[in-house]
Amino acid sequence: MVHYGHSNQLRQAKAMGDYLVVGVHTDGEIVKHKGPPVFTQEERYKMVRAIKWVDEIVEGAPYVTTLETLDKYNCDFCVHGDDITLTVDGKDTYEEVKRADRYRECRRTQGVSTTDLVGRMLLMTKAHHANMDNKEYKQHTDNFGKGPKGHSPWTGVSQFLQTSQKIIQFASGKEPQPGDTIIYVAGAFDLFHIGHLDFLETVFKQAERPYIIVGLHFDQEVNRYKGKNYPIMNIHERTLSVLACRYVSEVVIGAPYAVGKDLLDHFKVDLVCHGKTEVFPDKDGSDPYAEPRKRGIFRILDSENGLTTDDIVQRIIAHRLQFEERNQKKEAKELAVFEALKHKSDGEKSEAAAQ
Repeated sequence: MVHYGHSNQLRQAKAMGDYLVVGVHTDGEIVKHKGPPVFTQEERYKMVRAIKWVDEIVEGAPYVTTLETLDKYNCDFCVHGDDITLTVDGKDTYEEVKRADRYRECRRTQGVSTTDLVGRMLLMTKAHHANMDNKEYKQHTDNFGKGPKGHSPWTGVSQFLQTSQKIIQFASGKEPQPGDTIIYVAGAFDLFHIGHLDFLETVFKQAERPYIIVGLHFDQEVNRYKGKNYPIMNIHERTLSVLACRYVSEVVIGAPYAVGKDLLDHFKVDLVCHGKTEVFPDKDGSDPYAEPRKRGIFRILDSENGLTTDDIVQRIIAHRLQFEERNQKKEAKELAVFEALKHKSDGEKSEAAAQ
């Protein structure tokens, strides 16, 4: 998947240099080393290009990063998170560049991983936004980042904790300027995917100088109109997912469902857009877009991409056994490496104490 944890890693990487090149693997490489991908390679190429800290992407990048690859794209060094990444036979994919001192590390975003999100979709329980009591899906961390016994500290499910600093890091902080067209869109934007991206790109093309404000509905509101066990991602996770998109200027966290007079006047909205998906009525049965329709500023847009969050969940469920096997194998492999690192660390501490 492409999620806000990846975006945060790319944000940190960009801050280490001037120009960020991101290598994205093919589906074949991912199947070989990690298991079935959730998004196709074409979807992932486009999703990564749309992350606002990315300058260039390399399609079909090799799974093992070599000095030859860095030199080919004129890169001084490469960056990865402080979690481990292994080949199918358990080798560190960054071994060569680490030895040459052309490797830098950034902090992994606690509380999210593709394994975590796949796990949520496989569970689809109403409890996935609460602190889970289920020991199998509960993660605590200590100073070494260790998960519960028998679980990898990098892929165990944990709950993301939002901070104001994180929002500031993701936000552009730019106010609308004279001559900008202020466009408002609203929704759940759950499991931010290529359907959302294509819609926002279509919105972006509606004006010469667009300033796009995305209104995100609270979890309870999303559950009211989407039902089932949605949203998969909580409001804090969805906020970062949307803010990372280069087309988005601002996010309203917990936006009112009805796009009323106060909201339109407060943000001086010129245009309100909605995709081809169904507009669900408000709690009282009224049209949430009645006011922008009355003002003549409401526009239905066709991005020609009908993909929904439900479709993404169905991809997981359709290949449930494969994804369960993927998660179990990845956990086991990472746990073995983690235990080896811990053993090495404990040995070094004992040696230092003896001296």
